[in-house]
Amino acid sequence: MATVTAPAPRLALPGVLRHRAAHKLLLLALAAAILVPLANAHWASGSWPNALTVDLSGPLGRANDWIIDNRDSSPLFLYFFGYISNAVVLSVRAVYLVLLAAGWAGVTAFGALIAWRVAGIRLAIGTGVAFLACGLLGMWVPTMQTLALMVVAVLTSVVVGALLGLAGGLSERMDRALRPVLDTMQVLPAFAYLLPVVLVFGIGVPAAVLATVVYAAPPMARLTTLGLRNADPEVLEAVDSLGATGRQRLLTARLPLARKQLLLGLNQTIMMALSMAVIASVIGAGGLGDRVYQALASVDVGAALAAGIPIVLLAVVLDRVTAAAGEQTDESAAEPGATLRPWLYALGATVAVAVVARLAGALDWPSGWTLNIAEPVNRVVDWMTAHLYSGVPYLGGTADWAGHFTTWVLDPVRDGLQWLPWWSVLLIVAALAWVIGTWRTALTAVLAMAAIGVLGVWKPSLDTLSQVLAAVAVTLVLGFATGIAAARSDRVERALRPVLDVCQTMPQFVYLIPVVALFGVGRAPAVAAAVVYALPAVVRITTQGLRQVDPAALESARSLGATSAQQLRQIQLPLARPALLLAVNQGVVLVLAVVIIGGLVGGGALGYDAVFGLAQGDLATGLVAGAAIVCLGLMLDRVTQPTERRTKKGA
Repeated sequence: MATVTAPAPRLALPGVLRHRAAHKLLLLALAAAILVPLANAHWASGSWPNALTVDLSGPLGRANDWIIDNRDSSPLFLYFFGYISNAVVLSVRAVYLVLLAAGWAGVTAFGALIAWRVAGIRLAIGTGVAFLACGLLGMWVPTMQTLALMVVAVLTSVVVGALLGLAGGLSERMDRALRPVLDTMQVLPAFAYLLPVVLVFGIGVPAAVLATVVYAAPPMARLTTLGLRNADPEVLEAVDSLGATGRQRLLTARLPLARKQLLLGLNQTIMMALSMAVIASVIGAGGLGDRVYQALASVDVGAALAAGIPIVLLAVVLDRVTAAAGEQTDESAAEPGATLRPWLYALGATVAVAVVARLAGALDWPSGWTLNIAEPVNRVVDWMTAHLYSGVPYLGGTADWAGHFTTWVLDPVRDGLQWLPWWSVLLIVAALAWVIGTWRTALTAVLAMAAIGVLGVWKPSLDTLSQVLAAVAVTLVLGFATGIAAARSDRVERALRPVLDVCQTMPQFVYLIPVVALFGVGRAPAVAAAVVYALPAVVRITTQGLRQVDPAALESARSLGATSAQQLRQIQLPLARPALLLAVNQGVVLVLAVVIIGGLVGGGALGYDAVFGLAQGDLATGLVAGAAIVCLGLMLDRVTQPTERRTKKGA
């Protein structure tokens, strides 16, 4: 009988070493062991070497001078940009005159009737109350100025975004070409592209509208592309089988199937355009944004709140109306005249109300129907400043908190990042990006970070990065804790919803005023404002992700005797991992946006450079800081957000 020899046992690797991320870290450690001594020998100091920088101040300065010298004589400005500027001015003026002709009663009736037809009586009442509140706060005329500007900016953004989305949705090559352009448009801070817009169009309404279009068009383009690409293939095949042409296929199948995405794009475009209302006031937009900006200059919290509340009300009303339009059934949307009929009814009622108001001599908001909230709000702020700013027993006050946060958190993180050799920072970025992604992700992140050094703003960028990291850490701790509480209690979620709505729609500038009043001027107030602005998005995404966990998995865990904490740790959090990663990503992007604006209140670093470039007309300083911010945002995006393909592989 033959003897069977057993195969030699294989050497079993520990579980950690069998993980894909461990293989990547081992390869990185091997590369570091070879490259670090070489880099340390050539570049022993931590700062970015001057030999690897490119000075763009000369070319950008010459471009700045050429634009100024030729703005009044070049045919490019006279017959192209000039016509665009005139068209924008005439459009905004026409809309504003229509709103004034309708009067406060006509505008309120029009908004309420549209909301009633789209979403029901409750939203109609809320819309009417919102418009009346704008008048009661003494902000009717600035509200109409902002509304006229937003109507033109939103319509232009929708047209531009829809055309770009149509090109991307119908062509894979065009989609790949547009993606980095849209990324840049969304990540580039407003202060960075306000300067070139002002150089071309001058200070005024045209520059404000076009800057808003640059900021608000990308969501419409992205969601239009998404809707066209996700159209039901079976419906498209059925249309093809009937012999439809490409144009008929687009108009009768793809666009109707993408209706919800198109309305969501309209919703996001409106919200982003309104968030630009205050920033655009810096370059002459006027309206509510100008009132908020003036209040910021004088640290008048009451006046800022009186102007900020109408912006929030407009944003909430428009958000609810467009969201309700997107939730309507396809059958009701497909009825003949279903889209046009409510506008005709509302227009007819508005004309009737406006005629009655004109005959009664009541087009303008009555001067006696105003409520001054600035003084009581300022008294409350003064009390808070006097009692909370310092001297609180055992707690120390908000000024002490800001000082301790700067000393114990911001300074060590900034000094640590700036102490590290530049090549070690690139190595850390590569490791983080490769562990959660692919080598392409790591290469993109490293190139983005290296471009910051090439631009010559390495140290200011690390200062900004330290503020972003500190703000993101605080935001995630508070956001995850609040999101978990909201996901586990319907009562908590209902109580948080209006608070989150207000925090998300409040203009970024408005956050800075009470924060400065409580925390003083410096980097800590910029971080605090960024946390307040980014927190709602993290809370919402976390809550939604935890609530969408499969109920069957939770029921199985309960049947096995798992406690509530065990269900959270072992079931809900692991299954909600994609949503939590998205929350991290959105927190980073939103924090970066407000930390840059924090340059106005002593945040320094890249934010100060962007604001200084706009204030002084220094194209080189402003654009270089803006480009560095884009690179920083691109790096942070790649480090914090793995793609769907990588998530499926478990990388």
